[in-house]
Amino acid sequence: METLERIRSSGLLPVVEMPDAALARSLGEALVDAGLPCAEITFRTSVAAEAIAVLHRHCPELLLGAGTVRTVEQAEEALGAGASFLVSPGFNHRVVDYAAEHDVVILPGVCTPTEIEMAVSRGLRVLKFFPAEAAGGIAFLKAVSGPYPEVRYVPTGGIGPSNLADYLALPTVFACGGSWMVRKDLIAAGDFDAIRRLAADAVALVRAARPKEAAVS
Repeated sequence: METLERIRSSGLLPVVEMPDAALARSLGEALVDAGLPCAEITFRTSVAAEAIAVLHRHCPELLLGAGTVRTVEQAEEALGAGASFLVSPGFNHRVVDYAAEHDVVILPGVCTPTEIEMAVSRGLRVLKFFPAEAAGGIAFLKAVSGPYPEVRYVPTGGIGPSNLADYLALPTVFACGGSWMVRKDLIAAGDFDAIRRLAADAVALVRAARPKEAAVS
């Protein structure tokens, strides 16, 4: 529950595609400096597990998750490297069951009522909504809030500075996932000053959208 509360309190989960594990420490330090001490390192590159291990070792204040986890083997690799939670693009019952067996927070991706049902049947109440904008965005979340009032979502996909506040205004939105403040080209170029500025701006947007609570615990 502490992990989920930290995600909710941050309001924003940076979705990171690491091109080089050697850059991970600088990225983590930039996010912490900006007041956004969390990151989802996606298994979209071959260095994901190595990058997680670097961040786990050098940035202990960072809430560290693994994303695009599609197999049990990837889940094992991510947790072994130091990830605290898992995120998957869709609902894979093997990965979800593995997380439950190991008492690990998982945010499986859903974009249909059937997938929401599958997640709820396994006791999950916080889910990734992906791809958010392409799958109906805010209108979809409003529609499914009726039959599933107990479920909260982390919408990801197509979210940026222009619509972040609109999503965070929904009671069913737990936090949002986004990559605009951790763009792969900026990471590859080593432009961590730009990442620091973008992340700080993102934190300010969260605070403005949720004025009654701090953006980061």
